[in-house]
Amino acid sequence: MRGVARARWAVGAVAVALVAAGCGGTAGESKGVVRASWGDPQNPLEPANTNEVQGGKVLAMLFRGLKRYDPKSGAAENMLADKIDTSDQQNFTITLKDGWTFSNGEKVTAHSFVDAWNYAANLDNKQKNASFFEYVEGYDKVHPASGNATAKTLPGLAVKDDRTFTVRLRTKFSTWPDTLGYAAYSPLPRAFFDNHAAWLKKPIGNGPYTIDSYHKGSAMRLTRWDAYPGPDKAQNAGVELRVYTDNNTAYTDLQANNLDLVDDIPSTQLKNVKKDLGDRYINQPAGIIQTLDFPMYDPNWSKPGLEKVRRGLSMAINRDQITEQIYRKTRTPATDWTSPALGEAGGYKAGLCGDACGYDPAAAKKLIQDGGGLPGGRITLTSNVDTGSHRVWMDAVCNSINNALNNDRACTVNPVGTFADFRNQISEQRMTGPFRSGWQMDYPLIQNFLQPLYYTGASSNYGKFSSPQFDNLVDEANAESSADAANAKFQDAEKILADQMPAIPLWYQNGSAGYSDRISDVTLNPFSVPVYEQIKVG
Repeated sequence: MRGVARARWAVGAVAVALVAAGCGGTAGESKGVVRASWGDPQNPLEPANTNEVQGGKVLAMLFRGLKRYDPKSGAAENMLADKIDTSDQQNFTITLKDGWTFSNGEKVTAHSFVDAWNYAANLDNKQKNASFFEYVEGYDKVHPASGNATAKTLPGLAVKDDRTFTVRLRTKFSTWPDTLGYAAYSPLPRAFFDNHAAWLKKPIGNGPYTIDSYHKGSAMRLTRWDAYPGPDKAQNAGVELRVYTDNNTAYTDLQANNLDLVDDIPSTQLKNVKKDLGDRYINQPAGIIQTLDFPMYDPNWSKPGLEKVRRGLSMAINRDQITEQIYRKTRTPATDWTSPALGEAGGYKAGLCGDACGYDPAAAKKLIQDGGGLPGGRITLTSNVDTGSHRVWMDAVCNSINNALNNDRACTVNPVGTFADFRNQISEQRMTGPFRSGWQMDYPLIQNFLQPLYYTGASSNYGKFSSPQFDNLVDEANAESSADAANAKFQDAEKILADQMPAIPLWYQNGSAGYSDRISDVTLNPFSVPVYEQIKVG
C-alpha cells in the first residue's frame, strides 16, 4: 500500500457496503470496544484489491498470512507458515501449520493460498495488487502487458497436499519469503469463490476479528473472534472504526472523550499535542518517505549534465528547518531513498545520499550553474493540496531554493486541487517539473523501496527513470543467497540514485497518534498502523 505511487494516502469515495448484521446502537457504547478514527476504504476489501491505508487497517485485523511483521521490530516471522524451504532461491516449498481455520470454520489449506494467488494474478479479475505475483513463473501468461490472458492459473504454483504447496519464481529472489506478510498474499476461503458477491458484502477471514457491519460514511464494527487460533489474540472486545473526513474533528472528539484513538494528528495541533495528551501522544519512525520526483521522460530533465542540476536542487533544500518549523519533528530529514524503519536487517543504511542531501546553498548554486542552469530558467513544484500540508511545505521548499539561487522567481508552486487530478496528470506524463511522490512500504525490505520506483519499466516508476547499471544491481541483489549480500547490492544501487538524482529524498515520515485514558497498550507498527489487537480497554 503506497503513497502517491499507489494512492496510499487518499481516502477514496468508492467502497463496498457491507450488510449490517448482529447489533444495534453503537459499538462505542459496548464494554471493551475501542473507538478509533478511520476513513472509508477506496475499494472492496479483497486482499489483492486493497492498496491504501484505510482498507489495509481492516485487512490487518481480518487476515493472517504465511508471514507476519513483528509489530515492534518489523521482522518477518512465520505465522501460518511452518517452514519455507529453498535450495536455489528460486524454487520454494511451503509447509503450513496445522490447526488454522477461517472464522466460518473452514480449514485453511494449501488450496486457500494457491487459489487466492491465482485469482489475484489473473488479468480478468482486475486486482490492483496483481503485480505482487509478477515474480511467479507464468505471470506473463495470466497477466500479459497487453492482449488477453493465455492461462487462468500460474504454472509456478502447485498444491502437493493440504499443508504443502510449491512456488517457482521466474528468477532468483532470495528475500522473497519475507514479502509474504503483505496482505495481497492472504488466504481466501471457498466462500470467496463460491459466492463472491455475498463474500464482498461480509468478508470472511482468518484473523483475530470478524466484521459485524459497515455503513459507508459512518462506521465499521469489528468483533473479537474468540475461536481465533493464532498467538496474537485480541485483547479487547472489538473495534469501532468511525469515519472522519476532517482529522481536526477527530482530534476534538478525542479530547472530549468521544473517541479513543486518532492515528493522524492534524499538523495544526502538533504545537499543542504534547500539552494536550502528555504520554498518550505517539510519535515514532515509520516506513514512509516523501520525495520530489523528476519527469525523466522530459528531455529538458534527462539530457546529460542535468544530473548536476537535480543534485543542486536537492542541496538547496533546508530539510532541517522545514521538518522542525512545519512538522515539529514528526518528519526526519532523509539521507537515502528508503526508511530507518527498515533497520539494518531490512537494508537501511544512513547517509547513502551523501552531500546531495545536505543543505549547502553555495554548492547548490554552483552545481546548477555547472549543469547549464534550470530548464527554461525556472522550475515549478506540483502536488495535490486537498490532503496533508502539501502547500505549506512546497512553499517552504521553493523559498529555500530561491534563497540559495538569490532569485525570488526561480521556483514556483503548482497546487492541484484534488488527489485524483494530480494522479491523472502523473499517469498521463504531463509533468514538466518536480512533483511530489511518496512511498509507504508494503514489506520491510530495501527492495520494496527501490525496485518498484526506480527499476526500468517498474509499475510505480512514474518519473520513468532508467539506468541499466541500477537494474543490473537490483537483479544481482535479488539473486543473492543471503539477506546481507542482497542488502549490500541494493545499497550500491542507491549510490547510483545519489549520482543521478531521479528523485530528491525530502524526509522520512513518522507515525503519529493520540489516545484517550480509557485505553492502554497502544502502539503503532512500523507501517504507522495501530496494533489494534494489543489495545486494552479500561
